[in-house]
Amino acid sequence: MADQHSSFVEGLTSPADNAAAVTPNDSTDLAFTSRALYVGGAGNIVVTMAGGGDVTFTAVPGGSILPVRVTRVKSTSTTATSIINLY
Repeated sequence: MADQHSSFVEGLTSPADNAAAVTPNDSTDLAFTSRALYVGGAGNIVVTMAGGGDVTFTAVPGGSILPVRVTRVKSTSTTATSIINLY
């Protein structure tokens, strides 16, 4: 299939062109820094932001996309499920 957008420069506001399931882990970074996270099941998400700080997003609804650049999704206190890294 031809990609009519292959000649465009990809930027942070461009749609993601890759995705990977996330297994929350307190000590392991994601394989790729996210552009956004898709949250399939509602709950809290504890992340390490690309800038280095940790933050907890509380009561994230299922089916949400969080437009955040993160390097890690922590397992401790993360209750959301079916998280996908969009990068």
